[in-house]
Amino acid sequence: MNEEKDMADAYAALVDYRASIDNIDAALIHMLAERFRCTKAVGVLKATHGLPPADPAREQQQIARLRQLARDAHLDPDFAEKFLNFVVREVIRHHEQIAASNGATKTG
Repeated sequence: MNEEKDMADAYAALVDYRASIDNIDAALIHMLAERFRCTKAVGVLKATHGLPPADPAREQQQIARLRQLARDAHLDPDFAEKFLNFVVREVIRHHEQIAASNGATKTG
């Protein structure tokens, strides 16, 4: 009987954890969507003024900042950097598309 209760408690805890994970995933998606709305505006601004789609100096600053935030949050800084690099590549791709649609050439 104790074993059955332990298993029932474990399953209840699992359901609770999964509900929290689902909520966090939803929040992440909404935050990424908001981030991409902002970076799209940056892309339009850059294209309008002939600025390059990529900004390596800014990217390095962001990597350093996010690595420190990850350390402070007890998250693997290498993971945080990989995640940021993935997001930045997508942002640059969007900026290149915006620049191309405005007649600019692909640079940086």
